[in-house]
Amino acid sequence: MKINNFNPLDIKTLLALAIATSIDALAIGLVLALQNDPITIRAIVIGFITFAFSGFGVYFGNRFGKKVNIKLDLIGGLILIAIGTKTLLEHTVLA
Repeated sequence: MKINNFNPLDIKTLLALAIATSIDALAIGLVLALQNDPITIRAIVIGFITFAFSGFGVYFGNRFGKKVNIKLDLIGGLILIAIGTKTLLEHTVLA
């Protein structure tokens, strides 16, 4: 049986997740800033959806996380980086 030595507080893990989250937030912030519509409703909807998906992720991550032995946080971070980069490029360089 292989023992997983994964440390979620490792500096490399925290740095990768921080970069992925920052790129995603930057992309969304730029998109919202470039639109002339009121941000109140959008902020409420984004907050509600973020809360719901976070709760869903914590529940199922806790329930099934020990059964699956892959680096889902790394895969998720890479996906966030890709989405953020794509959105940023679409609204700046490719606009």
